[in-house]
Amino acid sequence: MIECEICFHACRLEEGQTGFCRARRNINNQIKLISYGKVTSVALDPIEKKPLRRFFPGKMILSLGSYGCNLNCPFCQNNRISMCDESSALTSPLSPEEALQMAIQYKSQGNIGIAFTYNEPLIAFEYVLDTAKLVRLAGMKNVLVTNGEINEQPLLRLLPYIDAMNIDLKGFTQSFYTKLQGDLESVKHTIMIAARSCHIEVTTLIIPGENDRDEEMEEEAKWLASINPEIPLHLSRFFPAYLWIDKPPTPIDTLNRLQKIALQHLKHVYLGNI
Repeated sequence: MIECEICFHACRLEEGQTGFCRARRNINNQIKLISYGKVTSVALDPIEKKPLRRFFPGKMILSLGSYGCNLNCPFCQNNRISMCDESSALTSPLSPEEALQMAIQYKSQGNIGIAFTYNEPLIAFEYVLDTAKLVRLAGMKNVLVTNGEINEQPLLRLLPYIDAMNIDLKGFTQSFYTKLQGDLESVKHTIMIAARSCHIEVTTLIIPGENDRDEEMEEEAKWLASINPEIPLHLSRFFPAYLWIDKPPTPIDTLNRLQKIALQHLKHVYLGNI
């Protein structure tokens, strides 16, 4: 058995066994990325859709997604790709060189680079790193939209090529992260390290009865402000999805109330999905 070193799960895999994320496997006593160069989603998006509000506003970015994730969120809005595996008929081949050429072709439409998004991109560390190096050499931008569940060493290898990140901070208690099979401290560590290296923005999806307490938002905003009060925070509205279709949408009043609390500590707090 050998251990995968990408994230906190530290999956110990026997020969031929695939990890929790469904994208990394023990092949000949090496952890291999079986999703390398396999994309499920490609779109030219406004940068604000990532969401990034204070990074090249008004520009477009080529968004790429693959499959798999190292969380198991019961409210996942991209579950068709984040929860699927290599057997999915949704995948198409796209090498790092082909991804770069596609990004270049869209420059005339305002494209500034590539955003690795839709599923969890950091489980595809090798593909993201190889592609990001080419994008940087071409003078374009690299963006990550991630849950932040990555160990320090692979993150430090990747950050020199990353220009911006939107990091999902799902909540601010480990009890909530346990429901997602995640680790809050890993995400906080990623935010702290990334904030020293590139532009970051943070998103929290507010879910009724789960992470919408005033005290929790107070703690989250104070903690982010201790890193940098200029970090933009996006508070997004929950809508029923995947396994949590019985939960109601987030009341607008809840978002407004939490925004006021966060603005006591942070300079930029945005409401999304309203």
